[in-house]
Amino acid sequence: MPPSEPGNAARIRNFLIAMVAIALSTSIFFGLQSPNGSSNLAALAESAVPLEEALVNGKPTMMEFYANWCTSCQAMAQDLIDLENEYGDRVNFVMLNVDNDRWLPEMLAYRVDGIPHFVYLNRQGEAIASIIGEQPRTVMAANLEALSNNTPLPYAPASGQVSKVNTAAAKATPDDPRSHGSQVNRG
Repeated sequence: MPPSEPGNAARIRNFLIAMVAIALSTSIFFGLQSPNGSSNLAALAESAVPLEEALVNGKPTMMEFYANWCTSCQAMAQDLIDLENEYGDRVNFVMLNVDNDRWLPEMLAYRVDGIPHFVYLNRQGEAIASIIGEQPRTVMAANLEALSNNTPLPYAPASGQVSKVNTAAAKATPDDPRSHGSQVNRG
């Protein structure tokens, strides 16, 4: 018995629906498998030079304080991977996750109060500049080029020598405004 025309139309329609469903499922599957900012950030952290090694190997260092949940860190990850491929033979790339308590001394030392926070260290391991926040690839590349050539960083705030304050030498007297309320009459 030959199939009727309405039956053929239904089979063709069902076949097309099945093909579209397969195509959508495949694209969703592969879309979820493609690298995103979070996986790029993990790859960058995995390939990073350990801080202990970076401080003694004689190369300048770019240290990034980051977190996996940081959207700005994720947005910059692919650019940093590309820059590491370009400058990794001349500059250490160090990644310190702020969610790891191990890096608390470094976070305090470099006054990390926002991420991403980049600290540039010279060949002797001394901090010469820092930048906070999401940066364009061109800015990062120019700073890395200068860092690798031991020249001033073009896109970093200048930082010079500072004097240490000896707080023990500056004792507050009762009439000193730093004595926190000593000027209030209590009687």
